[in-house]
Amino acid sequence: MYKNYTKRLIDIAFCLWILPLFLIIFVPVAILIKLDDRGPVFYCSDRLGKNLKKFSMYKFRSMIVNAPDIRNEDGSTYNENSDIRQTRVGKFLRRTSIDEIPQIINVLIGDMSLIGPRPSPLGNTHLYSKEYLKKFSVKPGITGFNQAYYRNNAGVEKKQKGDLYYVENLTFSLDLKIIIKTIETVFKREGLYTNDIYGQNQKM
Repeated sequence: MYKNYTKRLIDIAFCLWILPLFLIIFVPVAILIKLDDRGPVFYCSDRLGKNLKKFSMYKFRSMIVNAPDIRNEDGSTYNENSDIRQTRVGKFLRRTSIDEIPQIINVLIGDMSLIGPRPSPLGNTHLYSKEYLKKFSVKPGITGFNQAYYRNNAGVEKKQKGDLYYVENLTFSLDLKIIIKTIETVFKREGLYTNDIYGQNQKM
C-alpha cells in the first residue's frame, strides 16, 4: 500500500508545499548562474529510472557549458572538489545540495520520488548484476539511503548494497529515517565528493 500509493501522494503533497520556496530560491540562484558565465540556469541529463525507463533529470547547472562527461574506471561519475569543470557558483550549489532542488519537477512529473536510489546514468547497465537490477523496481529519489548515510563518500559496491537494502526494506519508517539523516548530512557537509574516497581506494 505505502510503496504503490501512499508514497506517491506524499511526494506530490510535499512538492506542492515546497514549490513556493523553490520559486523564491530560483530567482537569486538563476541570477548568480547567469552572472557567472551567462550560460543556461538548468542542467538536463538523461538518466535511468523505474523499469529502466529513460527520463530527463533537472538540476541547477554547476559546471561549465558543455562540460565533458568524465567517469571513473568503475563507471561512476567523476566528482572532486578541485574539478575544473565546476563554476564558481557551482561549487557553492554542490556543497549546499541546492543544485538538486529542481528535481522536485521530476517528482511532480512522476519520474522520481523524494526518496529512493539515485538515478543511474546511461551506459552502465552492462556493469550491473542481475541482483542489482532490482534497484529499478522503484522510482529513483532526490535523496536515498546512500545519500543520507554516505552521500558521495562510498565506493560502487557499498552504494549498490545500500540501494538493494532500500528496495528490499522500503517502508514509511525507513523513508522518515532517511529524510532526517539527509538533513543532518547536508548541514554537516559530509562526503561531498565521490573522488575523495575513490582516490583513497586507488592508493590502497
